[in-house]
Amino acid sequence: MENYIVSARKYRPATFESVVGQHALTTTLKNAIAIGKLAHAYLFCGPRGVGKTTCARIFAKTINCMSPTADGEACNQCESCTAFNEQRSYNIHELDAASNNSVDDIRQLVEQVRIPPQIGKYKVYIIDEVHMLSASAFNAFLKTLEEPPRHAIFILATTEKHKILPTILSRCQIYDFNRITVEDTVAHLAYVASKEGITSEPEALNVIALKADGGMRDALSIFDQVVSFTGGHITYQSVIENLNVLDYEYYFRLTDHFLANQVSDALLLLNDVLNKGFDASHFITGLSSHFRDLLVSKDPATLPLLEVGASIRERYQVQAQKCPLPFLYKAMKLCNDCDLNYRASKNKRLLVELTLIQVAQLTAGDDDVSGGRSPQQAIKPIFSQPVAVQQPQASATPPTQVSNVATAQVQPAPQNYVAQQTTSAVQQTTSAAQQTTSAAPQAVPATPQFQQSSGTQAKEQKVRVVNMSDLSISIKHPRVEEENKQAVAATPQESVQPEEDLAFNEKDVNFYWQEYAGRLPQEQVALANCMRLLHLTMQDATTFEVVVDNNIVAKEFTEQKQELQDYLRMRLKNSKATMTVRVSDPAENVRPTNRVELFQMMAQKNSALLQLRDEFGLEFN
Repeated sequence: MENYIVSARKYRPATFESVVGQHALTTTLKNAIAIGKLAHAYLFCGPRGVGKTTCARIFAKTINCMSPTADGEACNQCESCTAFNEQRSYNIHELDAASNNSVDDIRQLVEQVRIPPQIGKYKVYIIDEVHMLSASAFNAFLKTLEEPPRHAIFILATTEKHKILPTILSRCQIYDFNRITVEDTVAHLAYVASKEGITSEPEALNVIALKADGGMRDALSIFDQVVSFTGGHITYQSVIENLNVLDYEYYFRLTDHFLANQVSDALLLLNDVLNKGFDASHFITGLSSHFRDLLVSKDPATLPLLEVGASIRERYQVQAQKCPLPFLYKAMKLCNDCDLNYRASKNKRLLVELTLIQVAQLTAGDDDVSGGRSPQQAIKPIFSQPVAVQQPQASATPPTQVSNVATAQVQPAPQNYVAQQTTSAVQQTTSAAQQTTSAAPQAVPATPQFQQSSGTQAKEQKVRVVNMSDLSISIKHPRVEEENKQAVAATPQESVQPEEDLAFNEKDVNFYWQEYAGRLPQEQVALANCMRLLHLTMQDATTFEVVVDNNIVAKEFTEQKQELQDYLRMRLKNSKATMTVRVSDPAENVRPTNRVELFQMMAQKNSALLQLRDEFGLEFN
C-alpha cells in the first residue's frame, strides 16, 4: 500500500510563485536575490500556517542555486537544488528552538557556523520558534548574529515577535506575514481538489476557509478530514455536519423572526441550536457576525468585506434590504454586550434569551432614537393576552387623612360646568375638614364662593388657596382676574390678629441653628460643618451673636446673614430676632480644642456636671 501524504505536505510550495497569499514578501525576497543584496539575518514572523518556514526553505534553496531562472526562482536541476529536494544538503540547517533552547545548543551552532559550505555560496541556518530560546541563549547568540562569517545567513521564524529581545530584533530584517484571505484559501483548496479528483461545492470550501482562520496548513488539514468523511464529494451540508458548524440558515431564519417580532419562534430556534450541542457563546458570536455581514451587504462599497460564497452572498443582499440600519446597529450592540457579559453570567442561557427578546422587539415601533449607540434595555410584554378591565371602586377617605396637604388641579372646561364643579369640590372639602377639626375648635375663615360670570374665555390660570386649619387646597381654575377679585370681595373676611412675638432663649437659637446646618445642600457642606462647630450666645432678649475665628468665615456668614436671620425668625416665631457676626480677639478661645475644654464649657452652663465628676471620681484619659 502506498504511503499516504497529507495535503499540507504534499502540496507544500516549492517556489516563490506557488506561495499563497504572501505576494509582497515573496517579491521582495526574489528582488533581493536578483540584485545580490542579501542580509545576514532575517526574521519571519506571523500567525501559524501562513508560510514562514516554507519561505525560509525556498529562500535558502534559491540563494544556493547554481543556475537560477530569469524570474528569480531555483532551477531544481543543479546539484545544490537536487540535494535540497532529496533532503541531503549540508548547506541548510534547521534548528527547532522549542526543544534546543539552551546555551549549549547555541554554542554548538556557533561552532558550526565557522565551517564554509562545500557546494554553493551560503550556509543557511533556519531557527524555528526562536522566541522559545532562553535569555542566556539569546545573549550567547548576539555576537554571532551581528557579525557572522560572510558565508552564513540566519533566518529566524516565530509566531510571537513580542517575546524576542529588542537586541535581536535590531540585528534582523523583519518580514511580517499576513493571514491568508478567504478568497486565496478557497482558490488553493479548489486547486488541491482538482488535482486529487475531488468534487467540491464553493460554499463548502468557503466554510473550511473560515474555519481555518487564515492558516493554509489548518485549511488543508480540515480539507483532508472532510474528504475522509464524504468519500470524495464535498458538499456544504456534509462540511457543517462534520465540522459541527452552525448553518447560515439558522441565522437567516432567526433574523426573519426578529423582523416579524416573533419572540416565541426565536426562543424555539435557540433551543433547537442548543439541543444539537452548540455552545450558546458560539451561537451569539455567530449572530453578531451575521448582523455585521448584513450591514456590509447594504452598501455596494462595503460588499467586498463579505467573505462568503456566491449563493450565500445573494441571500445576504436580499435580507439586508429588509433590515433597517437602526435595527442592525442596535442588534449588533445588544449581541456584543451579551458576548461581553457571557463569561460573568451565572445563568448563561437566560442571558442569551433576554438578548434575543430585546433584538426581536427592536422593530416593535417604539420611539427609541438612540441610533444603536446605546439601545434601551427594556423588555416589552412577549405574549399579548386580554386583560379584564375592572371598574375602580370608590372608597371613602378616612377623616384622619384629610389633614394632609392636597392639591387638586381642574382642567379648563366650559364656565358653567367649571364654576359648579369648583364650588361643589370646595364645599365637600370644607365639610371633611370640619369633621377632622371638630375636636379642636378654631377660627376658620369663611370660604369664598366662585360666582358664575358671563365674561370672556379665561386667558390664564389663577390659583386660589383655601386655608382651613391644617388643610391647604390649591385649585387651578381659569378665571379672569376681575372675577377673582369680585369673588374675594364678595366673601366676608374675618380679621386675623397678628401673632405676638414669642420669647426664646439661647438653647432655642442653637437648636434651630444646627437644624439649618443640617438642611444645607451638598454644595455647601463646608458652611454646614463650620456652623456645627459654632455656639451662639445671647446678647439680650432678641439679639444673639456668632463669634468666628477669622475674617473669611465672618464674610461668609455676613453674606448668608439675611437668609439665616429670616429662617431663625420663622422658627423662633419672633420677628425681632437679630443675628450679629463678630471676629474673636486673639486671646479669645472661640471653640473648644479638646475634651477638657469642652467639659469646662459645659460645666459653666450646668454646674451639676462638676458634682457628678467629683462624686464618681471621673477623669479624662
